[in-house]
Amino acid sequence: MDCKEMILSDEYADLILDFPVGGSAPSQSGNGEYCVLPVTAEQQIVYTPRNSRQRPDLDEYAYRYMPKLYGLMQFSFDPISLTESGILSVQNPPLSLTGKGVILAFVDTGIDYRNEVFQRPDGSSRILALWDQTIQSGIPPEGFLYGSEYLGGEIDRALQSPNPYEVVPSRDEIGHGTAMAAVACGSALNDGLTFTGAAPDADIVVVKLKECKPYLRDYYLISDETAYSETDVMLGVKYVQQFLVSFERPVVLCLGIGTNWGDHTGSSPLARYLSALATRRSMGIVVCGGNEGNAAHHYAGQIEPADDRRAYQDVEIRVGEGIGGFFLEFWGNALDAYEVEIRSPGGETVPGTDLGVGQSINYGFVYERTKVSVYNVLVESDAGEQLITMRFETPTAGIWRIRVRGRDSVRNGTFHMWLPITAFLTGETYFLESEPEITLTEPSNGANIITVSAYNDENNSFFIASGRGYARNGRIKPDFSAPGVNVSSIRGDYTGSSMAAAITGGGIAQFMQWAVVENNREFVTSLDVRNYLIRGAQRERGISYPDRMWGYGRLDIEGTFDAIAGV
Repeated sequence: MDCKEMILSDEYADLILDFPVGGSAPSQSGNGEYCVLPVTAEQQIVYTPRNSRQRPDLDEYAYRYMPKLYGLMQFSFDPISLTESGILSVQNPPLSLTGKGVILAFVDTGIDYRNEVFQRPDGSSRILALWDQTIQSGIPPEGFLYGSEYLGGEIDRALQSPNPYEVVPSRDEIGHGTAMAAVACGSALNDGLTFTGAAPDADIVVVKLKECKPYLRDYYLISDETAYSETDVMLGVKYVQQFLVSFERPVVLCLGIGTNWGDHTGSSPLARYLSALATRRSMGIVVCGGNEGNAAHHYAGQIEPADDRRAYQDVEIRVGEGIGGFFLEFWGNALDAYEVEIRSPGGETVPGTDLGVGQSINYGFVYERTKVSVYNVLVESDAGEQLITMRFETPTAGIWRIRVRGRDSVRNGTFHMWLPITAFLTGETYFLESEPEITLTEPSNGANIITVSAYNDENNSFFIASGRGYARNGRIKPDFSAPGVNVSSIRGDYTGSSMAAAITGGGIAQFMQWAVVENNREFVTSLDVRNYLIRGAQRERGISYPDRMWGYGRLDIEGTFDAIAGV
């Protein structure tokens, strides 16, 4: 079996390794048993045969190597939002910043390349390149081995053809990527009176992600919802960053996906990769903070310090009827060691067990159909803290109780638990006592990247569902908030933090045009852009900044230039 077949086959597991296996180019083992796609010198994706078991276990593939799954965060657009964010003001003279010379990139559901908001006045496409990971009939990008790449010339030929999809067959069936791109950089129609994006003259690069493999969907207990593997997202980001030309051709990457899996400190492979890219000059990376703020999917616990095992805390989860299953993560602190005891609604109990280092155990119930798998590692390699995962298959409806107990004397006693994002649950599943803070989805907790929450620009109120900070390790996130409530795009009306990220991405493209394309700043990274935007953000009296909801304030691109000018 060649590498392309391994990448696409459900018989091969996708693993993210942080040590070299191959060289800097794609490679296959001499005996043809596995394939390697490099992401960076330190991060490589390996496709290796799965064993005879139906699904993987974390004691077989360590947590740090298993790709997480990412879902879509809904979004929206409104010209009023561009006004409130100071974007329309700087589109006009004297600055006249429209993203010209900048590339805006999206790794998402694809793009409707036929839509006129992605075309120039002469009808040619503003899309420089489109990598569709789902189409295997064309030629993949060099070094990526799967999917099909369509460059601007091919897209132009498709637009001129009576049957465009015979030339470029890529479509955005979901519409998420199309709407994000329209918000961030849609062309000005009817001189902007009908529609305009934040950076209407920016060029566009798009990656259409393929759906995750069935074995991952089965393991994480996700039924029919759109879910993307961390491996494909990372390769999509790598594809985008190749378009960067320092000092000349800045790239702004806009991500509208997220997950609740991970330690919420930005230590996941994707977050680390984005954080490293964000230090490159002329690169801007903006990530949405998710829509989990009011989902009741986060529990923050505190066991009072004690010298024996009698100290514990009970965590209750309400599970509705007909839930296929869910995957729960527990993260402890470095000072303590914990064990969990699980009690079903019918009263059957999974006893607390010392599983050792990186081991799992499976439980079945006598009077209930539920199967529970518990995995425990005292020191998870990336986070450096204890991780316990609990996989509930066909859980009985009712109240499940998880008793968290210190294995030895308790010194600190803090712990956190996260249920999957709302999109990955088939019905109501939530903590009875939840905590709305520390609900930003990954990878938005990563260092250096720009993280945005969402607010309602009609009344300047915070969007109740928007993720809230800070990161679990205290890192200040979000950086600021942008509009994202009840507004319309070319694809209809939407609400969510993806909208906030799209508007911010367009604003960053405006700033990059001024700083890099027009040579007003010699060295600009994503961190520099973030700090400039923080200086210009709108702040209200009575709020102490940074704030867990607002970060350092509300996005205001015009305010940023006022701050630079000393106005």
